[in-house]
Amino acid sequence: MGKGRLEAFSDGVFAIIITIMVLELHPPEGASFAALKPVLPKFISYVLSFTYIAIYWNNHHHMFQAVKHVNGKVLWCNILLLFCLSLVPFVTAWMGENHFSSSPVALYGIVLLMSALSYPVLLHSLIKLHGKDSLIATSIGKDFKGKISIAIYCAGILVSFINSWMAFALYVLVAIIWFIPDRRIEKRIEKDT
Repeated sequence: MGKGRLEAFSDGVFAIIITIMVLELHPPEGASFAALKPVLPKFISYVLSFTYIAIYWNNHHHMFQAVKHVNGKVLWCNILLLFCLSLVPFVTAWMGENHFSSSPVALYGIVLLMSALSYPVLLHSLIKLHGKDSLIATSIGKDFKGKISIAIYCAGILVSFINSWMAFALYVLVAIIWFIPDRRIEKRIEKDT
């Protein structure tokens, strides 16, 4: 089956996730810059989560540029990823409203970890469908960034109960690692055209 509907549906879910997050931001009561201080934790949470959703959308887009078709297994693996990402607005709001308390920061890390684990599930289902010599399979390599991200998330979850700001910094570190675009798939597509 074609991949167009999967891509369109996924783009819609990504857009809804971002919309839900931005609707959680409410302007402060006062008109001074000092009035922004109470909403600063929510804004910081939003910026990090928006960055994560943008990174996932970007990588999802590149992944599906390297494949020709999908099957039922790929559809379900994609739904798993979208489900994990759909939890980001909830944990973002909880973390921001509670000024980065340990439990919300830990749950935020758990949702990020779930997303990071579901992404390679989708990727491997695409590789299995297209074969080990396919464009998607040969573009991935050892996926060092993916593996180190999972380790950092696990560390962040554990650290959140000792120092939630340090855990938050670890989540920011993963976003920085992925913010630098992974050009493996783009390079392969350019090379093959």
